[in-house]
Amino acid sequence: MHRLSVLVVLCVAAALIQGCSQQIMNGSSLVIKEIAIAPKSVPKLKEEDLIDLSPYDREPTEWGEQVKGVKTQMQTNERKIALTFDACGGDHGNGYDEELLLFLKEEKIPATLFVNERWIHANEALFLDLADNPLFQIENHGTHHSPLSVNGGEAWGIPATQSPQEAYNEIMQNHDTVKGLTGREMAMFRSGTAYYDEVAVELAVNLGYDVVNFDVLGDAGATYSGEQVKNALLGSQKGSIVLLHMNQPGSGTAEGVKLAIPLLRDQGFEFVLLEDEILK
Repeated sequence: MHRLSVLVVLCVAAALIQGCSQQIMNGSSLVIKEIAIAPKSVPKLKEEDLIDLSPYDREPTEWGEQVKGVKTQMQTNERKIALTFDACGGDHGNGYDEELLLFLKEEKIPATLFVNERWIHANEALFLDLADNPLFQIENHGTHHSPLSVNGGEAWGIPATQSPQEAYNEIMQNHDTVKGLTGREMAMFRSGTAYYDEVAVELAVNLGYDVVNFDVLGDAGATYSGEQVKNALLGSQKGSIVLLHMNQPGSGTAEGVKLAIPLLRDQGFEFVLLEDEILK
């Protein structure tokens, strides 16, 4: 065997036990290649390598907020309402409505928080505090706040994911971020803009997620006045899921929630976490 081949074989074999440097003459220059393999570790396959995404590489037929597979209410005959708050992240979405969250804490009102990865990175200490509070359920609002699709499109001017792989990444990158920070596995997903196609929803479900939207538009993307928010919440029914936002402190959301909660309580409604309910 050629001397160079022997050197390479021996070096690679040694690398299984410890780091190995090999020196190889390349013409008149010396090339140094470093081989370093941890002695007790085997490279792990990325999770996406274990999932066959080819069944989702097909043409969807639906697009919107209420496509097949999306949950919009709780299955109950009791006077229960689930308040959900999105934290969208991004240049204009990394804020924190302190007045709103303080009210929820003081009144002991449980809420499900759908949190985007960008918001988490901008507010990590605050996120960990919310995640540690038993009043709040943390769920997945995506990685880049994109509408979820397997073949593109847009909603409200925001481009959707372009492929099954992009849809997978939009869900699972934030999933892994939250799991790394809290040790918890999220199980509910709401996309940026709450738009989907039915094939992307199928993918999310097969990843272990319920895709959760709403039947009460609580603050219209944090654009409603306090009075409009109050009136929207008063339209809740048994099993309603209300969509609101916790990342726009200058909006009317906090005012409207504070006005509506006592009135809803007077009507006999209680506020619940989604994780405790059956969704439909």
